[in-house]
Amino acid sequence: SAGVQMDSRCDYTCLPGYQLEGDRSRVCMEDGRWSGSEPVCVDLEPPKIRCPDSRERIAEPGKLTATVYWDPPRVRDSADGVIKRVMLRGPEPGSEFPEGEHVIRYTAHDQAYNRASCKFSIRVQVRRCPVLRPPQNGYISCTSDGNNYGASCEYLCDGGYERQGSSVRVCQASQHWTGSQPLCAPMQINTDVSSAASLLDQFHEKRRLFVISAPDPSNRYYKMQISMLQQAACGLELRHISTVELLGQPPHELGRIREHRLSPGIIQELRRFLHLTRSHFNAVLLDKAGTDRERFISPVSPDELFIFIDTYLLSEREAARRAQSGDPCE
Repeated sequence: SAGVQMDSRCDYTCLPGYQLEGDRSRVCMEDGRWSGSEPVCVDLEPPKIRCPDSRERIAEPGKLTATVYWDPPRVRDSADGVIKRVMLRGPEPGSEFPEGEHVIRYTAHDQAYNRASCKFSIRVQVRRCPVLRPPQNGYISCTSDGNNYGASCEYLCDGGYERQGSSVRVCQASQHWTGSQPLCAPMQINTDVSSAASLLDQFHEKRRLFVISAPDPSNRYYKMQISMLQQAACGLELRHISTVELLGQPPHELGRIREHRLSPGIIQELRRFLHLTRSHFNAVLLDKAGTDRERFISPVSPDELFIFIDTYLLSEREAARRAQSGDPCE
């Protein structure tokens, strides 16, 4: 059969993506054998991988994170075109990323276990407005992180003070707040009202009322009670308690809330509405909703009154504020 002539030379080449290992050329020798040894084409070239471009995202309104999506990397093997696996190091596409810079890495392996890697970064920015200051005699309660885009802050006043101005402000994408800084002004008590209900409505959700009724200002129990309350003014104010005094018998009745005088008609209506008698010392504690919470027929010490309020009447918001600011009366 036809063969190859002596001294003929054969050159070996590999397909794209493979490298030759062994002799590149072989010569037909006089004894009919080829010089050298049979070379092999091996896949030593790593696959080609290209990651998505790095990107920057703004945190979503009211959140400190951004949901980020991206396409998988483009991977190609120059040898047999087969990619065995692509591994991701980091969160999956569609994950939520917190503020800061995050590096995502991909690694591709071909059938010959060659590998190649790429990476890209995701940067999440949280837009923030200037930090708000609470008003004097008040405080603020904010959502989310307090001053990030989409966060809202509600202005609240201490008991005995009323808000004047914006109640809620929202941090906008422009990094400016809506509205303007409100004030907490002293509560104005209007005693020129037509009914006891109208008087009590002014204190709704703002103050607790400790209503005292006694036969006359010289009543021993009344004098003891007022003396104790005067010495505990700080604790009363801390717990948003206003004292209402209903004294005497018609036609010489006296009613007052601090320096504000009550009309005889309002005094009588309050006593009737709250079931307070003129004949002896008695008192009632109303919560901020105007509900009768405790009654007394003898003077109550401020400590006893404060323990009852702190145990049963404080709202979650009041308790949290107290825990944060401590007790200034100690």
